Amino acid sequence: MNGVSDPHSSRLRFYRLAPTFAARVVGLGFVVVAILTFGYAAAAFAWSWPADVILLVAGVGLAIVLVVAAWLRSRAYVVRLDDLGYDVRLVRGVGVATGRWEDVVEVAAADPRGVACLVLHRRDGTATSIPVEMIAAPSDSFADDVRDRLTRAAGRRD
Repeated sequence: MNGVSDPHSSRLRFYRLAPTFAARVVGLGFVVVAILTFGYAAAAFAWSWPADVILLVAGVGLAIVLVVAAWLRSRAYVVRLDDLGYDVRLVRGVGVATGRWEDVVEVAAADPRGVACLVLHRRDGTATSIPVEMIAAPSDSFADDVRDRLTRAAGRRD
């Protein structure tokens, strides 16, 4: 599966997180668990705390990282599109994360801060910036889907 829900099942579509970004999050989780485990081990050695708890700290930390990895792989999404609007998650600096198509006046490609984005310009002067590299789908098909939905919404307004 390419990160896109079946287009024939409904007009609701989820764009999942690209595997490279999920791997970064999981890798960071492993590093945090290692640091916490090392910190507890150092404290246990210095203050004669029970050493068995080191395994508990490491085990619980790894379990949490694995649960987050499973969630990122199966349930987490970056963008949800439907006939009424959009919802963007997991993106810092997105701007307006949730909106309706009737509030969007233009869709454009842009490279703010050197990151390829699809930018939804809104009637109120705000914008939504969606980094296309974060999406587990070809950027062209994602952009076409957004433009098609905006065009359909404009047809309903007329």
